[in-house]
Amino acid sequence: MGKIISLESKSPILGENCFLAEGSLIIGEVKTGDNCSFWFNSIVRGDVHYINIGHNVNVQDGAVIHCTYKKAPTEIGDNVSIGHNAIVHGCTIKDNVLIGMGAIVMDHAVIESNSIIAAGAIVLENTHVESGSIYGGVPAKRLKSIDEGNKEVIARTPKNYIRYANWFDPNIRVEED
Repeated sequence: MGKIISLESKSPILGENCFLAEGSLIIGEVKTGDNCSFWFNSIVRGDVHYINIGHNVNVQDGAVIHCTYKKAPTEIGDNVSIGHNAIVHGCTIKDNVLIGMGAIVMDHAVIESNSIIAAGAIVLENTHVESGSIYGGVPAKRLKSIDEGNKEVIARTPKNYIRYANWFDPNIRVEED
């Protein structure tokens, strides 16, 4: 089981049906929606500003979510997948987004809905990612529009992670397709 840590009189508030894998940490001013999962060695650190996370969000192994002191909170919408070892820092990620493995999203970036940040991409500060786009590279640039296959992956991944959480904790409820 992961660890929830209060800090400076601020305690994480988790929605219903959330899963914390061993080694995961959720610290300070963090609020999540329902059906979220935080995987092995992921860290969500609301120590210097707040972090709001929507419903059906999965934060995969080794990912870090953080903010900038009093300047850049982190807002994450619904149905978001944050890939293994990604860093999401002081930015806004809207609904139905996939952040690829090892990607970095910096302060004040806005990732619009129905988008993909490719594995290894670095989204620089103040970047605005267009809805329905795939961004990749260093620094990240628009590569192309998402297609039906991409939309299916974005929609399927959060559902899969709720199912995976149930493998580790049978109390996690899984909606049947």
